[in-house]
Amino acid sequence: MAGIDEAIFRNLNNVRWNSFNKTCYNRTLDIYMQLTPEIIIGSLIGLFTSFLWALSTNIYKSQSKEATPLAINALKMWGAMAFMSLIVILPFRATPFNVPFENLIYLIASVSIGLVVGDLVYLTSQERIGVSHAFPIANIYPILTYIVAIFLVNETIIISRFIGIIVAVIGVTLISREQAKKNKREGIKQFDVLGIGFAFLAALCWAFGTVLLQIGVTDIDPIDANFARMLFGGMIFVPIFIGSAKLGMHLPTRRATKIVIAAGFFGMTLGSLLYTYTVKFIGAPISALLGSTSPLFAVPISVIFLKEKFNLRSILGASLTVIGVMLVILAI
Repeated sequence: MAGIDEAIFRNLNNVRWNSFNKTCYNRTLDIYMQLTPEIIIGSLIGLFTSFLWALSTNIYKSQSKEATPLAINALKMWGAMAFMSLIVILPFRATPFNVPFENLIYLIASVSIGLVVGDLVYLTSQERIGVSHAFPIANIYPILTYIVAIFLVNETIIISRFIGIIVAVIGVTLISREQAKKNKREGIKQFDVLGIGFAFLAALCWAFGTVLLQIGVTDIDPIDANFARMLFGGMIFVPIFIGSAKLGMHLPTRRATKIVIAAGFFGMTLGSLLYTYTVKFIGAPISALLGSTSPLFAVPISVIFLKEKFNLRSILGASLTVIGVMLVILAI
């Protein structure tokens, strides 16, 4: 009788072990199938884009005394427009320039809502409530992007991906608040209804801009799509810049102009072009999250080059960001 019970127990353990192995194998297979070449390449491009934005943003900040935020935005947009014009006419392109009218409408809407209106209202919010409050509020845009994509492009609802976005946003917020504490300015009203509202509006603009970009880049070359965005974005900034100058805005110095345009080549020209590729490969929600992780790269940059000290909150923020990005990409 004991021998029979032992055999039954052994068989039961074998069944459980085989079931466990099968479950692990199926889960591993599911993850492997989700990690398509497009997901891998798009994610790597997205992270590199975020790194470029982190570098260029630090350079823009260094010129804040010699150029207003509006002037910096206009200069980098005009520089990107010029650089993209050269890229479009390169002789070794495999396909001729082609942007159908329907795609053009979405691309113009994308740059108008996202890069022009979104950036301007964010800068206004930052001036009213400070970067330590404006950035965390505006940085919820990856969550809003996912929600907008569900309604506009029928994005699949994956709970783990949504949780990953929230975790990563919390991580980036922790990092950004630590950085903002080191540069906190006096005389800024921290609780300002209009400033808070502008920060939320910026997040909403960036979310819609990213999803509209996903629609606009469908079936066309990202180079052509980004050229159209930079062209119309640059044109929109012309009357805004001229009007602000007539109202008394200080014009940027020659030195600041050269530095901003040079930094804009990496941040706006290459950054926006690579971001367009990212959106085409992996869609708006993941692209928005990867694009929001630039503070993650700012931490090692400040530690290595600026000799700044890091603390436990920065480490926690970086860890949460990495975990959140992994959850989003793997979608397990």
